[in-house]
Amino acid sequence: MVSRRQAIFSLAALTTGTLIKPSSILRADSNDSKTRFAVVGDFGTGEDDQYAVGQQMLNVHRASALDLVLAVGDNIYPNGSSRYFDKHFERPFEGLLNERVKFYAALGNHDVEEGRKDQLQYPLFNMDGSNYYTVSRGNGLVDIFVLDTTAYDAGQATWLENSLRTSRAIWKIAAMHHPLYSSAKKHGSDPKVRAMLEPLFTRYRVQVVLAGHDHVYERTKLQKGIQHFITGAGGKMRRGDIDMKSPIRAASYDQDNSFMVVEVDETEMLFKSISETGEVVDSGIIKQASSVVMSVQEA
Repeated sequence: MVSRRQAIFSLAALTTGTLIKPSSILRADSNDSKTRFAVVGDFGTGEDDQYAVGQQMLNVHRASALDLVLAVGDNIYPNGSSRYFDKHFERPFEGLLNERVKFYAALGNHDVEEGRKDQLQYPLFNMDGSNYYTVSRGNGLVDIFVLDTTAYDAGQATWLENSLRTSRAIWKIAAMHHPLYSSAKKHGSDPKVRAMLEPLFTRYRVQVVLAGHDHVYERTKLQKGIQHFITGAGGKMRRGDIDMKSPIRAASYDQDNSFMVVEVDETEMLFKSISETGEVVDSGIIKQASSVVMSVQEA
């Protein structure tokens, strides 16, 4: 059983305050105005926990197909090198790869120790040689801006601003490794990354930021109107790492490995965080153009 302390099972509708039953979240129907994807970070260990997460992700996909998977960094431990691709990625996620689910990767600090070039050119990470790029789905429904916070430079900053300015997507989502906001004790919030990125995110109305680095799950309280998630417990998690007294924490889970599933349509984003045993540890809804803080209900 998940402890009451950490099993934050929130069913939130941001604008209406209506609680939604878990069974009604992440519906199976699919069309051009809807997309469904998983998010996983800090996973590339090649160990049992990663295999368990991979199996749960496959179960989710078979129940209702995933369009893609976002990998938010530290994809390949210990140093990102291609010599670990088979054991630390292809085998644990063999089921999803066999069903042609594409992974889109951001680089983490471990990835770039020896593997920056290897991962940029790795076909199964779909980076096409670039450490930052956009993933678009649903004919203008969503643009996902995949960033490299290990080497954020002037070129990337110019690209990001131009891309955000010209995007006409209903949903603008940023995916990266280092979190702007985090209640975890090991790393926590990254003020340098926040100073570089937050002004652009607020100016161009990014609604959601997905990150890893801290090996836990967290949903923060809204920060300048933006919802931040950490989902860095895909393979190498840290039990008890969340500061439960953090003023920015809305919901969190640090008792087991986990990943996220996100579904967006033209009016709302539905999300779940799922443990490696298949338990939903957080779930909710983000409404378009909402500035209402989520309500939280403990299990």
